[in-house]
Amino acid sequence: TKLALKKAGLTVNDIDWFEINEAFATVSLAWMKEINPAIEKVNPWGGAIAHGHPLGATGAGLMAKMVAGLEATDGQFALQTMCIGLGMATATIIERI
Repeated sequence: TKLALKKAGLTVNDIDWFEINEAFATVSLAWMKEINPAIEKVNPWGGAIAHGHPLGATGAGLMAKMVAGLEATDGQFALQTMCIGLGMATATIIERI
């Protein structure tokens, strides 16, 4: 997350919507402790614990929620992050224009 924000020239405060893949509740809790985002911007419509975790399609579901969330709230930037196993993770930032 920090590297993606740095590469995009953004800060955590610039992000209007966060989609954090919470395969386990501790993932989101650890991420929030490290990044310190505004809590109301994190998984505003619920995460994987609420919606399910469709292996192989999780990223697509998170991306769809991010795009819809930005449209619904007139937001500009959204960030998605998800663990992919073996200690690796991805982060994606999108801009609504």
